[in-house]
Amino acid sequence: MILKSPRLPVINNIKTAVSQQQFNQKVEVGDPKLSNNQAKELINSFETRHNSLLFRFNTSIARTISSSLTYYYNRNTDISGLEKIKSITGGAIVTSNHFSPIENTAIRKVIAHSNMHRLYVVSQLTNLAMPGFLGYMMNYDDLIPISSDIHYMGHDFESMMNDILSKGHPILIYSEQEMWFNYRKPRPPMRGAYYYAAKFNVPIISCFVEIIDTNKADEQNFNMTKFHVHVLDPIYPDQKLSVRENSIAMMNHDFEQKKQAYERIYHQKLTYQFRPTDIAGWQSNKM
Repeated sequence: MILKSPRLPVINNIKTAVSQQQFNQKVEVGDPKLSNNQAKELINSFETRHNSLLFRFNTSIARTISSSLTYYYNRNTDISGLEKIKSITGGAIVTSNHFSPIENTAIRKVIAHSNMHRLYVVSQLTNLAMPGFLGYMMNYDDLIPISSDIHYMGHDFESMMNDILSKGHPILIYSEQEMWFNYRKPRPPMRGAYYYAAKFNVPIISCFVEIIDTNKADEQNFNMTKFHVHVLDPIYPDQKLSVRENSIAMMNHDFEQKKQAYERIYHQKLTYQFRPTDIAGWQSNKM
């Protein structure tokens, strides 16, 4: 994820992915690419540093910066449905549509206004390899990296998840997997987020972020946008079902909620025929 990646190539990649019904496909360009050895070194480095005093010190700095950025980016962000999660005080898995490197700050605002105050975010391992300030934030701002390493995902990753959830903190997992720049529509989710909710017996905090065009110019052919977070009904595991059955049921329930939210907010049926208006802020008629 890059704050200012080339937008038109990304939109073309979104068009192609939609036409192929590949809704979890990577569309961003210019992201870091890692060899297997580089990926293993990054994971090992993260795990080695994770419990050190220096790591905790940097985390406290990154969280302070993140709080300031959350306030800055969400001065005009509205929240609806916050009352639906006021009773949730323990760990939870948060799901949301994924369309911007900064829309997680809108979810952080939701959590800050609830009875939970520290949000962790599951993130692609490649984000740890980013340079400069963004790389620093990716390494220290309460991110949990995912990897293709089976041992790490089955042992260390789950151990971190369990520890964080048992301390009462929510974890944001992007069930759509990849970021699609300013794409308004909810996409069919992957099952991972719901598997962990079922495995650790915690609720899903379901959010859908509406993207609003401000009609104020940002860059050539694009307007600035703002967010409205719609907190939907929380979804709880059914104690009568297995982890697999629960994960599938919760996933289907969550997608149906997001679909209904989209149709209510945008006043149109959810279909996957690409239209320029699917990309918020894009002034395609000016090209």
